[in-house]
Parts: sequence; structure tokens; C-alpha cells
Amino acid sequence: QVQLVESGGGLVQPGGSLRLSCAASGTIFSISGMGWYRQAPGKQRELVAVITSGGNTNYADSVKGRFTISTDNAKNTVYLQMNNLKPEDSAVYYCNADAVGKYTMSLRTYWGQGTQVTVSS
Repeated sequence: QVQLVESGGGLVQPGGSLRLSCAASGTIFSISGMGWYRQAPGKQRELVAVITSGGNTNYADSVKGRFTISTDNAKNTVYLQMNNLKPEDSAVYYCNADAVGKYTMSLRTYWGQGTQVTVSS
């Protein structure tokens, strides 16, 4: 089983910055990619940024140039540095990982519990 634990959310003023972290733990054989998604009230969950184990990244157009995704593969941790935050970035941010379990040896997608980000003055 793989568990994802997010941290780093909170309340920030427009133009401010936050850094989200997500650590994967459990019986992990390998992780092929990790990412961040967000869901605002009344809206569908949307991709924010993803990164492969090889370091390839993909961002939503709305966050390009403001957000940066990175990983510490040794710690099975993914980060999301968010700069120049806007009120429309307010949402619950979810971490996910495509991972192979050590005992199942099958690829699955795992999700964290979510962390709230609120951008408001």
C-alpha cells in the first residue's frame, strides 16, 4: 500500500507564495510520476502540474511561469512552488502518484487527502 501526505497549504495574500510538499510512503517498488491537481468549489478537479521520474514536466496554462513542480526522488517527495498567487488559485490541492507496489507489482494511481490553499486579501 502507498500513502501520500500533503503539507504546506494555507492562507496567503494575492501576489504571495506557498510551497506544497507531498511525501509518498509505504511498500513502494517504484514511482513513475507524481503530480498536483486542484479542485475549487463547484468545479471539476483539474491538473496543475505533473512530473515524470525522468524529470519531464507539464503544467496547466493558467499556472505556467508562476508554479514550479520538482521532486526529491530519494525521499519520494514532490513539491509545488507557487508564486504570484491569485484568488483564482484558491482550491483544495491534491497530490497524486503513479506507483508500483512492492507486493502487488502492479501500477496504480494513488491520491493524497488534499490541502487547502486560499488566496485572499
